[in-house]
Amino acid sequence: MELIGTIKENNLFSADELKSKVLSHYNFETLNIENIKFKDTEKQRAVYKILTNKGLKCLKKVYYKEDDLLFLYSVIEWLNLRGIFCPKFISTKNGLKFVKYNDNLFILTDWIDGRKCDYDNLDDIKAIAENLAKIHKSSKNFYPIDGSKIRQSDKDYIYSYNKHFIQLLDNSNNAFKIKDKFSKIYLDNFDYNIEKAKESIYILSQIDFSKKIGDDVSNCAICHLDYVNKNIIFSKDGKLYVIDFDRTMLDMPVHDISVFLRRILKREKTSWDFKVFINSMESYEKIRKLSYDEYMLLYAILLFPQKYWKISRDYYKNIKECNKESFVTILKKIITQQKDHENFCIELKKYIFKKFKR
Repeated sequence: MELIGTIKENNLFSADELKSKVLSHYNFETLNIENIKFKDTEKQRAVYKILTNKGLKCLKKVYYKEDDLLFLYSVIEWLNLRGIFCPKFISTKNGLKFVKYNDNLFILTDWIDGRKCDYDNLDDIKAIAENLAKIHKSSKNFYPIDGSKIRQSDKDYIYSYNKHFIQLLDNSNNAFKIKDKFSKIYLDNFDYNIEKAKESIYILSQIDFSKKIGDDVSNCAICHLDYVNKNIIFSKDGKLYVIDFDRTMLDMPVHDISVFLRRILKREKTSWDFKVFINSMESYEKIRKLSYDEYMLLYAILLFPQKYWKISRDYYKNIKECNKESFVTILKKIITQQKDHENFCIELKKYIFKKFKR
């Protein structure tokens, strides 16, 4: 049968090349290759949907090295053994978990047919929050196979957020000098955001990160770190699958929780909706309870004006080349959520103090 391929022109590989050099290592017949994603960046990667005589498969060209890949393979195997569904690496004819071609690494999994998580569906949010807790709780005693690189975060929260705080101050100096449209909006809203940043750093300074801040996995757990709706699939047979473990490492669960929550709370429809937060955390805590220090760390992270900091950092860093009106539009949108953010922070602080009787 002649191969049908839908490969974008700027892709690294032709359909015939992928079939003969990569897919030929697997025990099936390739019928069609469709390019789903291609990113030609420093971390070059691509995703292909493969139609075979044994069903749909997902071929992924990864950007990391073999020892990173073996770590991620270990994570996926570990989670599946504990009832958490993630697409498993399909072995080649020779029993290998990847194919190497021209210094590029490829992995193959089943294609998960289903729908991505719907952030407008509270039941979906509750289900994925509970699943995230299962991932973290199951991390106890995790160990990767020999040859793996141990991916472990060395994030210093106080140093990192202090650095962001200084950048906010530097950006205010830039704004006073430049005095353009973006700078005026930035300065008009500076007081609110710098106060939130100050409080965030103060809270972080009160947490002793040298000690265990909660249970056995509170300081080190398997963290997906891109736990967002495009990577969470509800399959047609009713299972919840987590995909795309590229950013996964051992880290504090609160970091993972904050990534998950921020993606929902920054949306216009669910803008800093405290009901969404409560439902998420109550679902999470059905599986794994958070300590007071973990809640305070989560509060500090959500309190910090991350989007305001990031957009201003990017603007003044690229001011000569950037589309200024686009940056103004994004900043205005961020500002419209400030009241929601303020109310959310007030409610969250009260909730934590009530929960832990402080």
